[in-house]
Amino acid sequence: MTALIFDFDGVIADSEALANIVLAEEISALGQPISYDDALDRYMGQRWHDLAALIAADVGACLPRGFAKKLMVNTLTRFRSDLIEVTGATAFIRRFAALPRCIASSSSEERLDVCLEVLNLSDLFTDRVFSADRVERGKPYPDIFLHAAQQLNAAPEDCIVIEDSPSGVKAGTAAGMTVIGLCAGSHIRPGHDERLRAAGAAHIAHSWDEVAAIVEQA
Repeated sequence: MTALIFDFDGVIADSEALANIVLAEEISALGQPISYDDALDRYMGQRWHDLAALIAADVGACLPRGFAKKLMVNTLTRFRSDLIEVTGATAFIRRFAALPRCIASSSSEERLDVCLEVLNLSDLFTDRVFSADRVERGKPYPDIFLHAAQQLNAAPEDCIVIEDSPSGVKAGTAAGMTVIGLCAGSHIRPGHDERLRAAGAAHIAHSWDEVAAIVEQA
């Protein structure tokens, strides 16, 4: 193993709960009431282009002008006031600082930049933050992970991916990488580990300490 590829939301940033609360509020305001749990089940792990298409299909109408901007503004406002890291993430990153690493996320570059700044992690990744907006297809397709490996000059089979969503696990597996399914964020519910395993995760971890033990043995 020569490189670490991190998903971001729900892996490094404990952002999935906050983001899906805001998302549920905004979709409900369109006249299609959904719960926080509904939002997690239906939309987690999607890049914006795919997410917008899903929301429009569920609402049964085109999204109103300004919806994307309003959602982004409200989400980033919530992040700036309430975002914290998934416990142990920064310590893990520093512990394995000698290994090439990057972030490969479905989130937009703007959202990633804000979250990294809030968490004081920008200096740990510099120019190694990749949004799925850069590739043709989002997760569960492997494009973003293959792009990340290429940027790290690492063969896919030498990369470990840390993911928290089934779509992300499928993407990493499709890329030919070893995937650790992480169940450590505040959004994780009973049975999520089984969903990640069914999606193809080679390992399941419930904390960053457990991830560290897996990486050390790789």
